[in-house]
Amino acid sequence: MANYTTADIKALREKTGAGMLDVKKALDEADGDAEKAIEIIRVKGLKGIAKREGRSATAGLIAAKVVEDGGSQVGVLVEVNAETDFVAKNEKFIDFAAKVLDAAIASGAQTAEELAEAVADGGSVKELTDSMQAVIGEKIVVRRVARLAAPRVDTYLHRTNPDLPAQVAVLVGTDEAAAEVAHDIAMHIAAYSPLYLAREDVPEETVAKERAIAEETTRAEGKPEKAVPRIVEGRLNGYFKENCLVDQPYAKDPKTTVGKVVGATGGELTGFVRFRVGA
Repeated sequence: MANYTTADIKALREKTGAGMLDVKKALDEADGDAEKAIEIIRVKGLKGIAKREGRSATAGLIAAKVVEDGGSQVGVLVEVNAETDFVAKNEKFIDFAAKVLDAAIASGAQTAEELAEAVADGGSVKELTDSMQAVIGEKIVVRRVARLAAPRVDTYLHRTNPDLPAQVAVLVGTDEAAAEVAHDIAMHIAAYSPLYLAREDVPEETVAKERAIAEETTRAEGKPEKAVPRIVEGRLNGYFKENCLVDQPYAKDPKTTVGKVVGATGGELTGFVRFRVGA
């Protein structure tokens, strides 16, 4: 019988992120040699990548960083997924996400496909991802990347569970004047999940769809025909207030709006990005 202890199993799980059964089998095969067991886990993991393709990876984390760029700033978000929360909080997985983020910043990748080909840790992000899958034994996916450039960019990372890395991340772009409220606005975005910056950014087809729904609902309620246009516009405004950032009631003071808070600085918002793991 291989010579290893429960502490050895725990240490190897923490080091590789592999499941308990896989670790025990590897230690048995390696006759208790931890380094040899790691190699066994890796080799078996590489063989299992194709089998994991159809599995769902909805846990994970979001990594974020803001860097200087010739007098302005660029913020970058990457979402990296795994199958379980156990892996999501593993230090090896967190280090992997940091390398992917660095690759995204250095390469300027705009899509997950571009990021997969970017250089990371002496190879490509795809090769690094395959290696992580081999060691951890779960499906690992670099799901998406986003970049936001502005005179000033602020970031906010939110933990929905204190035991897990950030599950929600926000980038907010402003000019210099509005930078003083940017972080509070980022926290607002994390909580209120706006879809658009302003009502002018809502696609025409979305506005038309919401208008049609409002009209159909109003007529079904038997409202007087003369009142229908006014009620429809009121309901459409309600949609804008719910989904457009500058029209939303401000989280720290619902009596005002985000747009008015920014306007009071004399500055402006230039854009935002919000990611939530698995959403």
